[in-house]
Amino acid sequence: MTKYLYWYDSYIKEFEARVVRVEGNRVVLDQTIFHPRTGGVDCDTGKLIFNDEEYFVKEVIKDGEEALHVLDREPKFREGDVVKGMIDWDRRYRLMKLHTAAHILSAVLYNRYNILITGGEITPEYARDDYSLSSDNWRNILEEAVIETNKIIERGVPVKVYFLSREEAMKIPGIVKLMEKSPPNVREWRIVEIEGIDLQADGGPHVSNTREIGGIKVLKLENRGKNNKRIYYTLR
Repeated sequence: MTKYLYWYDSYIKEFEARVVRVEGNRVVLDQTIFHPRTGGVDCDTGKLIFNDEEYFVKEVIKDGEEALHVLDREPKFREGDVVKGMIDWDRRYRLMKLHTAAHILSAVLYNRYNILITGGEITPEYARDDYSLSSDNWRNILEEAVIETNKIIERGVPVKVYFLSREEAMKIPGIVKLMEKSPPNVREWRIVEIEGIDLQADGGPHVSNTREIGGIKVLKLENRGKNNKRIYYTLR
C-alpha cells in the first residue's frame, strides 16, 4: 500500500521514498506526495530524481492500494533504491483551490436545497460539477450559490483535515454528498472540514483556509437533462 503524504499535509512539495516496484516506465513507491487521478480530481505531475538524473512524472494512476507513477521513460533505478520526488506546485495549488471551492459550492447547494452532486471533474484550469437539480429556476440557483460560495471564501474559513472511524463518520448527516456513491468501505475515513460550512469524507489535497482560493467565477452553465444541471467554473 502506498502511503499518501498529502493526506497529512497538502503543502509538502518534495519528498524521498523507496522504490517498491518498477514495471517499464511505471513506478510504485512506498510513499508519495503525488495525488493520483481519482475522485474526479486530476493527478499531480512533477519529477523523480535519482543520481542527478530527472524523470518527468507525466501521470499518476491509482491501482488498488498503490499509486503508479508514469514516467517519460524507463528509469535506471530499481526496487529498493531511494528516489527524490518533486511536484509541479503551481498545478497542485490550483487543484487544491478548486477542490476546496467545489466542497463549499456543494455544501451551499446541499444545505439550501438538499441538492446532491451527480458527477464532477477538477483540472488545474477549471472545475465541472453536475447536480441533481430539476427546478425551472436552476440557472439562478447555481449563480446565487456561486455568490454565496465567494462570500464564504472571502471570510477566511479554516479548513481542517482529520481521521474518524467509519462508525463515527457515518453518524454525520451529509458526510457523502455524491449521489449514488457508496460510503468508503474502510475502517478509518479521512475527513475534510470547512468549519461551520461542510464536512466530507475526502482523500484529496485542500487549502488550509478558504481565503487562499481568492474566488471563483462561472464559465458556463448547461442543462444536461431533466434532473441534471452542469456548471463550469474557474478561479477569479
